[in-house]
Amino acid sequence: MQHTEARYNVGGVLLPRPFRIRRLGHFGINVLHLGEYVAFYKNLLGFRISDVIDYASRPHLTQILVGVEDTRGYFMYYGSDHHALVFFNQEAVRRMRAAGNRPFDHKITINQISWQCGSLAEIVESYRYFQEREVPIFRTGRDMPGSNWHVSVYDPDGHVVEVYYGIEQVGWDGKSKPLAMHYRRFNELPTLPQPSEEAEIQEAMEKGIDLSSGHRDGEAWPARYEVDGVLLPRPFKITKIGPVKLFVNDLDRSEAFYSEILGFSKTEETYVRGRRCIFLRAGTEHHSIALVPNELKETLLPSARTTFCSFGLEVANYRQLKDAMKFLEEHSVPFIHLPSELSPGLDYSAHVLDPEGHCLQLYYYMEQVGWDGKPRPPELRRSVNEGEWPEVLEALSDTYVDQT
Repeated sequence: MQHTEARYNVGGVLLPRPFRIRRLGHFGINVLHLGEYVAFYKNLLGFRISDVIDYASRPHLTQILVGVEDTRGYFMYYGSDHHALVFFNQEAVRRMRAAGNRPFDHKITINQISWQCGSLAEIVESYRYFQEREVPIFRTGRDMPGSNWHVSVYDPDGHVVEVYYGIEQVGWDGKSKPLAMHYRRFNELPTLPQPSEEAEIQEAMEKGIDLSSGHRDGEAWPARYEVDGVLLPRPFKITKIGPVKLFVNDLDRSEAFYSEILGFSKTEETYVRGRRCIFLRAGTEHHSIALVPNELKETLLPSARTTFCSFGLEVANYRQLKDAMKFLEEHSVPFIHLPSELSPGLDYSAHVLDPEGHCLQLYYYMEQVGWDGKPRPPELRRSVNEGEWPEVLEALSDTYVDQT
């Protein structure tokens, strides 16, 4: 493990960078057919829509987006964060980026990979940090909807990587923040300090804004499955997103960016069909991101028009994983096989394709890395025979410890 001299005071602790990535927060995809895409993630996977924004309604974008079939952006959640997934029309994104003189590559269908940090000060300081290292900055400010403060940069392959602080929470009533509160949107680096969320709510009330007027998504399907004691519309519940696995052109250059610039720690390397793959983590999970050589793309995902190899969706337990596979198979969702060497730290998992061929990895468990920074030795991992799914599994020392 490479150690960099600690230079920055981050909350009273000296760190090599002025920020510390805590977790994968949300993930965005540019798609060709928004309606079909949203229906798949909502109806089959159980994500809910927190907000729908029509970008053509913003005056500076109206003319730019003339003729685009669907100019909306969909924000979707599974827990309480305002969004875990966002979907946009690819042509709309291309035009908006062209208008802002920002690079756009049709091979990259990832709209953004967003990593959460622990304070607004970390985000502001990260901007200067990226500037000093000549990391190309995509944009900065505060997004609405979602209310998250951010700095977004490009990785070596042109993926937009966002570090952010704070995100709107959708509570028991399922309603998002009212559109009328979006006046606190920023398109530039904020000055410090900023008002707290509580102060913003108080200000909105004083302005006469109806706090209950936000968007609320309804469930179209009946709750007919008994899922560990609760009736749900599907026999499983998504409990976490990630890891992200990327196809990259230069493995060493990408590793340097994610480890030396962003601060991820290398957990493990494997070889897939003779090609080295790198697995990096942000917290205690075995890996938050994996780097896969672009040369493997045609053998792993020959029809995919994307640079992400797979995107993880964790369900609550092993039984729900098996039930999810059966449910998706009944709804004619295609399954594919990827080598187990692409998933160190996981045991049982399944790969499915969404409507435009992006690969999703469903799993229930990820190995946890402790204070010494060492993963479990391969010989101590659970033995998995392809195609064999036992009725029950023996517990591991870190079974369920990543669940909230």
